[in-house]
Amino acid sequence: MTGGEQRLREEIERWSAEAEVSDPDAARRAVDGLFAALSEGTLRAARLGAEGWEAVEWVKAGILLAFRVGLNARFEGGLQDYFDRDTLPLRVTDGLKENVRIVPGGSSVRTGTYLAPGVVIMPPAYINVGAWVGEGTMIDSHALVGSCAQVGARVHISAGAQIGGVLEPVGLRPVVIEDEVVVGGNAGIFEGTLVGRRAVIAPGVNLTASTPVYDLVRDTVYRAEPGRPLSIPAGAVVVPGSRRVAGELADVHGLQLYAPVIVKYRDDRTDAATALEEALR
Repeated sequence: MTGGEQRLREEIERWSAEAEVSDPDAARRAVDGLFAALSEGTLRAARLGAEGWEAVEWVKAGILLAFRVGLNARFEGGLQDYFDRDTLPLRVTDGLKENVRIVPGGSSVRTGTYLAPGVVIMPPAYINVGAWVGEGTMIDSHALVGSCAQVGARVHISAGAQIGGVLEPVGLRPVVIEDEVVVGGNAGIFEGTLVGRRAVIAPGVNLTASTPVYDLVRDTVYRAEPGRPLSIPAGAVVVPGSRRVAGELADVHGLQLYAPVIVKYRDDRTDAATALEEALR
């Protein structure tokens, strides 16, 4: 940690600890410094440590501080104005300088978001504060990348997909999508779930902290545990499935519950099926 980062952390932690912020102007300057570092990619809301991905609590606390010390303000924008905390404007993005494409049509990227070179955002999409989006990733139409979510390089978030955000509690790991993952249309990944590198999440799959995932290849079941959100192995291909419900009523009505299933692990054929998106970047 650099000296500047340490000082920023101390400021954020100081103002966050106060029930009533005694110096709102100083707190707002700390928030501005935090969001500048997040937008530049020098800080992240989650990091890969010795025991896996973990939240950076003071960064998330700083984002929450922005809501506390911010005042409602008007933001002029296109067809209509917007009204939000003045500490949380839209991100100032220079697509030519940053090598980022935000296609016209109503997408929004909030301040404190990092967009790596080569990111493509199709309209309408929304990327919330604290998110990290890696190089060459495509965020397709009607997709959401939630607050503090970490999305790796060369990922495809397909149309209608939802990548959940986590601000509170600050110690809870946000959703992490590692490099070269494909998230299918209308899929949902929530509550700190980790999707390992090169995994494929089929359209319609939903992954939460209460979702067991059945691995038919490795003959095992993946579940979230206290302090350890659900993790999908690298290269897994996850599709929607179902499992029988026990009980007399369930037997009478033939009831089943939703259950995502790993049917294979990514191979050359899977890669060929996802290669078309490269031409769209």
